[in-house]
Amino acid sequence: MDPERPRHDPLTVVAIALLAYVIGDVLHEAVGHGGACLLVGGRALVLSTVHFECDDHTVGDFGVRVIAAGGTLVNLCAGALVALAWRRATSVSAALVWFLWLLVAVNLLSGTGYFLFSGVGGIGDWVDVVRGIGPAWVTRLGLAVLGGATYWLVVRYTLRALNPFLSGDGEQRVRSATRMTLPAYLAGGLLTCIAGLFNPVGMVLVAISAAAASFGGTSGLAWMPQLLHGERAAPSGGTPLVVSRSWGWIVLGTVAAAVFVLVLGPGVRFGAR
Repeated sequence: MDPERPRHDPLTVVAIALLAYVIGDVLHEAVGHGGACLLVGGRALVLSTVHFECDDHTVGDFGVRVIAAGGTLVNLCAGALVALAWRRATSVSAALVWFLWLLVAVNLLSGTGYFLFSGVGGIGDWVDVVRGIGPAWVTRLGLAVLGGATYWLVVRYTLRALNPFLSGDGEQRVRSATRMTLPAYLAGGLLTCIAGLFNPVGMVLVAISAAAASFGGTSGLAWMPQLLHGERAAPSGGTPLVVSRSWGWIVLGTVAAAVFVLVLGPGVRFGAR
C-alpha cells in the first residue's frame, strides 16, 4: 500500500463535486439569467441546464444586456460570498470545507472563464453584453485579457485555499492535490454534458454551453496541481483535512445529479412563447 496516498474517500469527493456543479449551473441559468429576466420586466419561458429562455421583447436593449450578463455576475458574486464563508469554516467537517471550496472554485472559474470564452471564441453571453460598444475586435480583446488575467488569479487563489487538504511535499503534494481536483473536474464535466444531451434546443448547446462551461470553464481544476511544483510546494503545518466516507453527502450529490439530468436536462417550461 502506498503510504503517501491520501485517505480521502473518492465516492464522497465526487458526490460533493456533483452537488457543487449542479448548484453552479442553477445559479448561472436560473438565478442569474432568470433573475435578470424578471428584474428587467421580461417573462420566463424555459429553463434547462444549458440555457434560459426569456421573452425579452419589451425590455429594450439595456434589458437584453442585463439578462445576458446575469449568469456570469451571479456566479462571481456567489463565489465571492462563499469564499468569505469558507474562511470561517476551518473548524467544521472536512467534507463541508471541501464543498465550500468547490463552490468557490466552480463559480469563480466559470465566471471568469466566460469572459475569456466570449473574447476568444466570439460567442456566448458576453458577446451579447458588449455588442455595438466600439469595434468588435477591441471588445473581444478586452474580454479575452480580462478573462485570462482574472482566471489566473482565481486559479492561484483556489490552489492556495486547497492547502489544508494537501499532504507531503514536492511530487507527493502534487499527487495529493490531483487526487482531489481531477476527479471533481471529470465528474462535474461529465454530469453537465450528460444533462446537456437532453436540452430542448439542440446539440449545438452541448458544445458551446455544457462542454464549454464545464470542461472548459473549470479546466483549472485539472491543471492547477501542476503549479505546486517548485518552491511554492512547501508543506503546510498540521494534519491535513481528510474527506471521509459520508453517505449523507453521497445521497445528496446523487439526488441532485438525478434531478439535474432528468428534470432540468429536458427543460422546465413556464409559459407559452
